[in-house]
Amino acid sequence: MFKRNIFLFILCVNVFGAVAQEEFVTYTIGEKFNDKYRYSNMLAIADDGSGGTVVVRGYYTGIILKPKGYFIEHYNKDLELISEFNYKLKHANFIDAYVRNGQVYLLFLEYSFKKNSYVYEVHRSPFTQFQFTKETILSIASDPVIQPLDRNYYNRNFSSGFTTSVLFNDDKSAFAITTHFKKRKADQHYIHVFNANLNKIMEHDFSDEVEEKNYAFENLAFSKDLQNVYLVGKAYFKKKRFNATERKFQYEMVRISQTGRSVQSFYTPGKFPEALKPVFKGNDLLCIGFYADRKDNRYNGISFFKLNPLSLELEKSKFNPFSEQFMIDKFGREEDKAIKNLVFKGMNITKEGNILFNAEEYFTSNSVQSNSSGGRFKVTRYHHNDIISAKLSPQGDLIWARNINKTEVTQGDGAYASYSAYTKDNNTYFFISTSAENPQQLSDDRIMFKQGFSRNRNVFLIRLDKNGHMKYNKVIDDTEARLPLMVSAPFIDRQKDELKFYAKRGSKKQLVQVAVK
Repeated sequence: MFKRNIFLFILCVNVFGAVAQEEFVTYTIGEKFNDKYRYSNMLAIADDGSGGTVVVRGYYTGIILKPKGYFIEHYNKDLELISEFNYKLKHANFIDAYVRNGQVYLLFLEYSFKKNSYVYEVHRSPFTQFQFTKETILSIASDPVIQPLDRNYYNRNFSSGFTTSVLFNDDKSAFAITTHFKKRKADQHYIHVFNANLNKIMEHDFSDEVEEKNYAFENLAFSKDLQNVYLVGKAYFKKKRFNATERKFQYEMVRISQTGRSVQSFYTPGKFPEALKPVFKGNDLLCIGFYADRKDNRYNGISFFKLNPLSLELEKSKFNPFSEQFMIDKFGREEDKAIKNLVFKGMNITKEGNILFNAEEYFTSNSVQSNSSGGRFKVTRYHHNDIISAKLSPQGDLIWARNINKTEVTQGDGAYASYSAYTKDNNTYFFISTSAENPQQLSDDRIMFKQGFSRNRNVFLIRLDKNGHMKYNKVIDDTEARLPLMVSAPFIDRQKDELKFYAKRGSKKQLVQVAVK
């Protein structure tokens, strides 16, 4: 392995400021190791408690690729592979994975025909001595349905008879399972909350709320003691009459505790909140996202709400429209362009109380293709486009918003696409991977990062400083890191200001560690 300091020679255009030479990051590229599973997806990457790293992957084999099991790798602090384990498991309905307290946890949703119930089951094992055990944490009586797990929060189907979803908080210290069962006159909605050790914190009967509305929760946050959970999502009205300017749903926040609940809607005439995310700033409960001036999901700006953590009473709300400079960054001088499909990627509160967050334009598309035997099959493509970054004051006023032009599409593992972000000292650092040697120059003040066609990938670093000024450069060259990095799925160590990226192609793999100066 080797270590190299990166000196960023900044290639600037008008919007990026003066030319400068600065050292932003250093990196270490670990040794390459052999891997017998060419096809896999990253499921989790985490610290082992001693400076090492644990990686969990789901792998696929066969002429027609099918999931066959889970591969767990353990690396030491020097990025050396010290153990690996193949957990063979076919036909399992995987939900999520995480690493906590020296153990690997795999969460599944299965159907038990003996019990006529859906069962949430956890397989876990210490990563120092692998021996998986199984544990049922929740069982819900229901007939089998075509798709019980609600993977698409934006077009949820409430008519199947049973639907369920799982939401984790950002550090995966706790999670909530929502279950909605409907059959004839029975209409039951329960929220079950667990900590990462699988201890049940609370169970709440939410059924009386679904008499009027169906809920599709999208994000959640917990209080520090995990005794209050705050879920945010869309509430779909069942019987309300709507006029042409209204939507059939509204965003709501629901607080659940062992003693009760509170509910708050974010309904504001003429404003349509979108992609809201709850977050605590000290003891203040905030909900931040975007909004539209029309019901067609065109985003016009950034929304900010401050709520009472117990009653959820709205104490402050603000709608900050995108600036003219932001729209020029994104579209140039073109007119009638719309911002859509924004998905939160990260949020950070500075020491001064300012709020830095970023999101990405994300959507899927489908097409039908022919195979070599004359059959036809559907292909789903995942589009990861522009990055939007914004800074709000402690009072919720928009200080600046910037757009980073980017276009990526993938049919496979999304971990190689998209980006990761890290915030330090009011600076936000974005890591993106591209085959291009340099971004495309669109105009005097706009650039575009494109995916490129080479199988080798460069890693670019984009820095936004406290004033929103942008600088960028290539920080890891494809001649040095020969394997593409899973740039959107790093382990982030905020105490050391380090990120660890997993890199893999075919039968080779390695870790790459990046330290932010």
